[in-house]
Amino acid sequence: MARPIDEFALAWDALSGDSGVGGWRSIAVATAGPCALMAARRFPGNEEALLAGFSLARVPAAEKLPEGRGFEVSRADPHGDGKTWLALTRKESGSVELFAEMVCDVAGALDAVSTEGEERILRALLSRVRSWQEFMRKGAQALSPEAELGLVGELLFLDAMLDAGVPAQMSLDSWVGPLDGVQDFELGTGAVEVKATLSPQGFPAKIGSLEQLDDSVRKPLFVAGARFSQRESGRNLPEIAGAVREKLAGEAGAASVLTDRLLAAGYTEAHADRYPRRFSAEGMRVVEVGDGFPRLTPGNVPGGIRRAIYEIDFDRAPGADEGVAGALRKLGAL
Repeated sequence: MARPIDEFALAWDALSGDSGVGGWRSIAVATAGPCALMAARRFPGNEEALLAGFSLARVPAAEKLPEGRGFEVSRADPHGDGKTWLALTRKESGSVELFAEMVCDVAGALDAVSTEGEERILRALLSRVRSWQEFMRKGAQALSPEAELGLVGELLFLDAMLDAGVPAQMSLDSWVGPLDGVQDFELGTGAVEVKATLSPQGFPAKIGSLEQLDDSVRKPLFVAGARFSQRESGRNLPEIAGAVREKLAGEAGAASVLTDRLLAAGYTEAHADRYPRRFSAEGMRVVEVGDGFPRLTPGNVPGGIRRAIYEIDFDRAPGADEGVAGALRKLGAL
């Protein structure tokens, strides 16, 4: 759960001011277990920041720290105390409101793993910031209607995985679509690509690359086609995401990964009011990709073609419906 904005806003207000001297001004806020947290400003620019200090955990010198639109992460030494300090700092071009939302969310992510030791807290910090990095890269705007529907489809499949008995951490770790994975879910040597439609007739499915339906790379490979209709009795995106989160109650690590993936997909709870559309699931067909499946791959297109985006009618794709559980068994997840 994100921390209250006042915890940081009041401290930043107190620290604000003109200074011709470079360096840090900071005020301690509630710790996250052994991790020291401070609301800070960096001078002479007067930029807001979150400082996180670790007595034992270290960041390898070669590790590239995340940087996104409106923020950066850097190594810092605000007190000369020998600790490892990381500074999450707003860039001058960054939105103050969005940066504050980010800091509150990151601090909440650290709270969720505060009993698991410094190294785990450090990794959680970098993971959550990298998810925000991806969110910012995608523009920090509301999802397009197409992207919204796609995310609803992926959440439906994730929900079905949990219901089938796949462990929560395995389910969340397998969800790589928001991380620009070739397919949406990777399990063992295989994968599942999820497609969603609102079309009552036919099932138009956009295929984003020559590799997406190439089972020579990951096998077995399945396409899960989720059909939705829009009904007042349905659920909107925030409700669907919330239902998955409820199933992860008591699974702090998995719940944190869920938030990471949602951010990377371009969704934040702060934008919940931007998603009023309500979706009713009308069914899901899960088919293994094999001979006769309509697809373009690097191995079957004429030489010289390097990229392709195309559309298939999934309703016309041959193959028996394996169901979610059947596909998961073939993938070794059950």
